[in-house]
Amino acid sequence: MTSTGTTTAALSVRDVSKTFAGTKALDAVSFDVAPGSVHALLGGNGSGKSTLIKILAGVYRADPGGVIDLAGEAAPADEMTPDLAASLGLRFVHQDIGVFPELTVAENIGLVNGFEGRGRVPWRSLHKRTAALLARFEVEARPDQPMAELRPADQTMVAVARALEDDSSGLAMLVLDEPTASLPRHEVELLLDAVRRCAASGQTILLVSHRIDEVLAIADAVTVLRDGREVITRGAAGLTEEELIRHIVGRSVQTVFPRPPEVAAERPTALRVAGLRGEPVRDASFEIRQGEVVGLAGLLGSGRTELLRMIFGAYPREAGEIELYGEPIAPSSPTAAMDLGIAYVPEQRGIDAAFPELTVRENLSLADVGSYRRGPLFDHRAERADAGRDMERFSIRAAGQRAVFSSLSGGNQQKTILARWLRLQPRLLLLDEPTHGVDVGARADVYSIIDGAVAEGLAVLLVSSDFEELSRVVDRVLVMRAGTISAAPTTDLDAQAITELVYDAKEAA
Repeated sequence: MTSTGTTTAALSVRDVSKTFAGTKALDAVSFDVAPGSVHALLGGNGSGKSTLIKILAGVYRADPGGVIDLAGEAAPADEMTPDLAASLGLRFVHQDIGVFPELTVAENIGLVNGFEGRGRVPWRSLHKRTAALLARFEVEARPDQPMAELRPADQTMVAVARALEDDSSGLAMLVLDEPTASLPRHEVELLLDAVRRCAASGQTILLVSHRIDEVLAIADAVTVLRDGREVITRGAAGLTEEELIRHIVGRSVQTVFPRPPEVAAERPTALRVAGLRGEPVRDASFEIRQGEVVGLAGLLGSGRTELLRMIFGAYPREAGEIELYGEPIAPSSPTAAMDLGIAYVPEQRGIDAAFPELTVRENLSLADVGSYRRGPLFDHRAERADAGRDMERFSIRAAGQRAVFSSLSGGNQQKTILARWLRLQPRLLLLDEPTHGVDVGARADVYSIIDGAVAEGLAVLLVSSDFEELSRVVDRVLVMRAGTISAAPTTDLDAQAITELVYDAKEAA
């Protein structure tokens, strides 16, 4: 390690490359991060951003020739280790923030940073030290409070405070790796506010994210990687979402989120819901035609998820009618709904829609596993053939059919789940936050899959908290507020108009 004495950057990455089995994951990437700034690192699946973060952390060794410089202290990129990264001042908070929900805040701090005692734990000094740390980072929590009682955003800030506890000078470089990916929307702004306060106090932050709206709201500068190369590094001022998408995926936003073709008026009604009720849903009435994509916008707690689950037979309903192609239905379970031709992709795909430790092939087969039974035998050859066809058709990128589902990126997981449902040729598809945790490139693939199914006559009800995205990919928007469908505009709406309808306390005209 040497001192360059010439750099003014908090972090300078120079000609960093990484090769895996002859394939360049990173190709001579170079960029600078200014001190006291929030610098966003963006890119789609396979762009190289995760590889770069692992090189900075010393988890991966880079190819020879690159240099990583922290405030004038330079080290060869191929010599980085976790200890060297820490000594240079790099601090990391990953998407999995690594806290123990059943333990207190103080215990979570002590377990990682030490208890400063021998034999017995000095609880008094640990609580005092934790209280000072929480105050320093303005975290609303008590040292003796169980982590499980904290809001998700505050749990993340405890992880940030823990990572920076030993940085009394404020010179450490904080790397936040997808900090909002698993947070509900109402928690995201709380965390972003906290990150803003850190930056305002002089902390330098490298933010890895796929949420473009958040990047534009908080970043001072951006670096975009694509196919292992740096595409652009520039100040965030003046950047638009459309420009960022073009840099990330290499094509225009209109290509990524194409407007759906107009649905012919003579198309039959696929779904009719009248007076549906079941806490917190108070009154839901609407129709969806065959081949139509209808968006459902609403805040957390508005009843949007419960409405989808009610239609799918996974949530009790107290009153109301549901018709599928003119036939009254009352699915009492998800199995009954599936038999009627209804498919449902929930928001929490890893928990509610997949078996993370099973293979891609097994996850693809889950919904129709009975079709492979031949008496007492199981037709593995047919299962393999179908899996191969679906992986190619839906561009599911994995090490192979036997790759563990949890090893896939968020976008490829979602494509696997969609492919599984579309095997059954459903008549109605219910989607809850289908691009949650999915980068912008994979979003294009997800919507391409949906568009293909819609072109064949599938009707879709789609819940999304991303109003910009919603305005681009649906035929029309329903707005749900306090358990009631309070607006059903039929004209094109932009994100601002949808936002106003969602938050408007008055009945929309």
